[in-house]
Amino acid sequence: MLHLPSPVLAVSRAIIGFFTRGKFVPDNPITEFNLDLTQPIIYVIPSHSLADVLTLQLACKELGLPDPFEPVMFAGEAHKRVAFLVDGNGETLEQTIEQFTSALAIHRSDESHNAQLVPVKLFWDRYPGRESVDDLMGGKPERPAGVLKKTWQVIFKGRENLVRFSPPVSLKDMAQRQGSDKRIGHKLARVARIHFSRMQMIATGPKLPNRRHMFEQLLASATIREAINEEAKTKNIDKAAARQAALKYLEEIAADFSYRNLRMADAVLSWVWNKIYSGIEVNHAEKVRKLAQEGHEIVYAPCHRSHMDYLLLSYVLYHQGMVPPHIAAGVNLNFWPAGPFFRRSGAFFIRRSFKGNKLYSTVFREYLGQLFSRGYSVEYFTEGGRSRTGRLLPPKTGMLAMTVQAMLKGLERPVTIVPVYFGYEHVMEVGTYYKELKGKSKDKESLFSLFGMLRKLRNFGHGYVNFGEPINVNQSLNKLAPEWREHPEEGLKPNWLVPAVNDISNQLMVNINSAAAVNGLCLSATILLAAENRALPRKQLVKQISLYTSLIENVPYSDHVTLPEVDAETLLDQAISLDKFEIRSDYLGEIIGLDEKQQVLLNFYRNNIIHLLIIPAFIATALLQHRSLCRSQLVALLEQLYPLLKGELFLRYQVSDMSDLADRYLEEFAALKLISDQGDCFNIDSQRRGRLLLLAQVAQESLHRYAIVAALLAKRPHLERAELEQQALAGAQRLAQLHNIDAPEYYDKRITTNLLSLIREQGLSDSQSAEGLFKQLSPLLADGVYQSISELLDLEA
Repeated sequence: MLHLPSPVLAVSRAIIGFFTRGKFVPDNPITEFNLDLTQPIIYVIPSHSLADVLTLQLACKELGLPDPFEPVMFAGEAHKRVAFLVDGNGETLEQTIEQFTSALAIHRSDESHNAQLVPVKLFWDRYPGRESVDDLMGGKPERPAGVLKKTWQVIFKGRENLVRFSPPVSLKDMAQRQGSDKRIGHKLARVARIHFSRMQMIATGPKLPNRRHMFEQLLASATIREAINEEAKTKNIDKAAARQAALKYLEEIAADFSYRNLRMADAVLSWVWNKIYSGIEVNHAEKVRKLAQEGHEIVYAPCHRSHMDYLLLSYVLYHQGMVPPHIAAGVNLNFWPAGPFFRRSGAFFIRRSFKGNKLYSTVFREYLGQLFSRGYSVEYFTEGGRSRTGRLLPPKTGMLAMTVQAMLKGLERPVTIVPVYFGYEHVMEVGTYYKELKGKSKDKESLFSLFGMLRKLRNFGHGYVNFGEPINVNQSLNKLAPEWREHPEEGLKPNWLVPAVNDISNQLMVNINSAAAVNGLCLSATILLAAENRALPRKQLVKQISLYTSLIENVPYSDHVTLPEVDAETLLDQAISLDKFEIRSDYLGEIIGLDEKQQVLLNFYRNNIIHLLIIPAFIATALLQHRSLCRSQLVALLEQLYPLLKGELFLRYQVSDMSDLADRYLEEFAALKLISDQGDCFNIDSQRRGRLLLLAQVAQESLHRYAIVAALLAKRPHLERAELEQQALAGAQRLAQLHNIDAPEYYDKRITTNLLSLIREQGLSDSQSAEGLFKQLSPLLADGVYQSISELLDLEA
């Protein structure tokens, strides 16, 4: 086949090039797999197919990889560049085993060679098929597509074609470890077949179930039967009625995945993303592909910024060669036409509360367990709802608890949670978020709200999808609750479940924030919101952006944080292109500022990255407010305040890290000539004081809220929790009005509630401890704020 006449190959190549779109994963196999182009590369593909090899050739040409039609030279001989694994009947080709065995023998006898076997699978159709009797009986070996079917695939499915490269296998390493006889050649071929089978599962997912049959299986399970009996007894209805109620719950909850719907969604979303985004950047996806290849049960747990989140992650995963997950969506989204579309795209619907409905909670939990047992990846939003402030919300642990409970039923594959950070340069709902925080009731999702969203489609800048450090739940449970595999009595919740789930969920939020995507808009918003009158000369704004990028690059928060590899001028230009700033020009140059509306809305984008700058902002505040501050005093201050910051912003450091972290930031401040080191104390460079002032302002809103709560606890210890929350929130809002601050943190009740919980956890809620905290905070407050808080406390409660 590879020796066809050149004119035939040229015509065939032109046909393939016309019908295919040429997508490949990963984007750069040479870099991601560290391929050595000075050593031989041999491609292993599943079956004998001219269309596959020609498509591979086009991909290799674009990627800078060797041409599969050219022979590979090693040991002074020419060898075939492509190894075909199976014949037309799906049986392993004997000549391929001989090819492997011969190559292994050469590498065993001469260690100067190191050929790399690169598995490549080409997908023309990612329809998983439906379960059948054959599947239940063990199935039949799948046969490769014949000439007619392959021709049909090229013509009608060519635009969906995906070339999926896998990490190479070193023949040198294998020959040295395993040997080079024919038995090892057979083993290599067998491992390759398993690998391709797993790649197929990753790309298409399990075969689609018969939905009605799955419902009958679930209703017949012992757990749901018991819940039905209890429902009948509690509500004094017959079992048939209770069973019908359980069936209705399943119909309300369950997804109805459709491959046709997925293809349509891909086409629509490709058009939408190209229309509204300048680009979608995906980072660290290689870790997820590796987990999938290793057979992990993957749970995607993103932050929740926008309704776009549901669509964006599925789209990204599909284009990374993985099947989109089943998504836990709020039942509020189950309206026509969005509900049926989401359901057929893999969404399953969940009510906001299960309280008082044991039958519903049992049905939902068993359905979730069924998804895991069938091998579907799942996505849920641990925050429970969209963040209105741009910060991460405290986690809701219900879905994670049900995931762990599903593991207790004997799930064999390891379960791994993949944190996902979404970064946007424009979120269409931001305007409504702030209105809701100020008391406006949330608009109900409907067909009309959908049309309203469509009207808002415009330039959204860049979108960012960053995959964070995965959490292996099995390993986490082994550490947190070594006895977790011991099954409790039926119906009893293990004592370790709640604390273990809380610990894992908090680590999840930390890992999400550790994968933050920094962009020009977030940086510009952070700076302008800190500036007096919310405006700065362009040159000063560029210098401040450069300062922040230096801090993020030189004192890296984590390996997963991403920052565009462009200079500060380019970052600012990208932000300006989003049409969110007012730009005025005079004889001295441009002044960039925010109008009244954007002063409110851009807080959301600042809060996306505030956790990356909060520690240097606190250090800058301490340096500015204390005329003579020694290192030991700074570290002591950080160690006292850090637990509150960590709890609010899900920071990755421990209190014990504060000493080293302070040193690193102080060294960077000195390198940037912001301060000078005078032994154990520090002096601020007077000419650069303004840059430290802008940085310090990032911490002021946190300091305001901490000081208000500490003062209330110190001066009014008799207050009940509800009254304390109300007064703290009212005090923050009054302070915001007095000092012309319009930020969502001052209006979000959940942030205030969480802060009070953190203060109690740290043992600072008694009057004496709160008084000490307030004294620590007072010198750090901006001019006039301390006086305002003092006056607020003199008002009638």
